[in-house]
Amino acid sequence: MTRPVTPQLTVDVIIEMPLLDDKPIILIERKYEPHGWAIPGGFVEVGETIASAARREAREETTLDVELDVLLGIYSNPQRDFRGHTVCAVFIGNASGRPMAADDAKDIALFDPFNVDVELAFDHQQILEDYCKYRRDGIIILPE
Repeated sequence: MTRPVTPQLTVDVIIEMPLLDDKPIILIERKYEPHGWAIPGGFVEVGETIASAARREAREETTLDVELDVLLGIYSNPQRDFRGHTVCAVFIGNASGRPMAADDAKDIALFDPFNVDVELAFDHQQILEDYCKYRRDGIIILPE
């Protein structure tokens, strides 16, 4: 049987900083194309679970150990990444400490998720809108 050609699997983690006022989230500025700000994340490696990949990518890009709380959704629009079709499992997690930009991150900053005023890469604007609806209403919106 021929092995099917499938999209690449990725993970992102919206990292909340619950010990800080207003519970900001962490975004990274990407070193590589596509440039812009993004939710920390990356590709799942062979032999790795999605949750393990999410924690690893968050640690690699922010230097923080992240506890995963909930799966926000699976994002699969074929146009979400110009480099090729990816499917992304997006988690919400939390961490404490001082994040530092590392690995693929050129810079790192804390943002009010309800007022992000930077250019976001991929479909991260939509993901953050869904996250804000979840935080405001407690309802997970299923992506199309």
